[in-house]
Amino acid sequence: MRIRDRLNGLIRLATILFMGAIIVGCRADNYNWGWYEVLPTTSKGAGNLKFLFSGLWLTLSISGLSLLVSVSLGLLIALPGLARQRYLRFANRLYVETFRSIPTLVMIMWVYYGLPVVLGLSLDPFAAGVVALALCDSAFEAEIFRGGIQSVERGYTEAADALGFTYISKMWHIVLPLALRRILPALGNQFVYMLKMSSLVSVVGLQELTRKANELTVTVYRPLEIYTILVIEYLLLILVVSYLVRQFEHRLGANVQKTTL
Repeated sequence: MRIRDRLNGLIRLATILFMGAIIVGCRADNYNWGWYEVLPTTSKGAGNLKFLFSGLWLTLSISGLSLLVSVSLGLLIALPGLARQRYLRFANRLYVETFRSIPTLVMIMWVYYGLPVVLGLSLDPFAAGVVALALCDSAFEAEIFRGGIQSVERGYTEAADALGFTYISKMWHIVLPLALRRILPALGNQFVYMLKMSSLVSVVGLQELTRKANELTVTVYRPLEIYTILVIEYLLLILVVSYLVRQFEHRLGANVQKTTL
């Protein structure tokens, strides 16, 4: 019930924001507002809103898949950064500093337009977006994992060594579960970041929320009204995701407390 109540509250918030935008717009004398293009009470407005929201699934899909790939890749990149060998640590720093320095938009365009020329590998907009977003985000994920793993007290690892755990078993059963609880807020922030960065994939033709808004703007010639709805869409989407992440944090914290007790 609490989740349903919160979602209903977010829907009411969206309605308030939408009505507030209309009121503010009606008070502007130097602009001929056209809110009728996005009013759900008219057939045309309802159709336009349906068209705008039809990109939601692609936004969620590319964000979720990119995060899954970047988290997995980030963990693999983080482990060499914890090694004693200098060449492994150097490889970690080289990867992190390289992909952390490249703007996401530049990476998206290079993967989409450059890979067919360099490697002969042609990707559709969705696949190119996943690859580019995952590469850029994996550098940040690697640093998050490195910090989380290093925050685990040495007593846990020393106890695992005394019990004869292998390196993989120690990391999988002891270190990573403890580190994951500590880095969960940072991972949630990265998912929010990924949701926002997914809008950049519209430049290569992916039909997500931003691309749908661009296409509708060209059709109805109402950029301010359409992009106002787009702002509200992203605001509600990120509020819902942030709420779910916080709920998961609370539940995980409660489980940890019960286990400790």
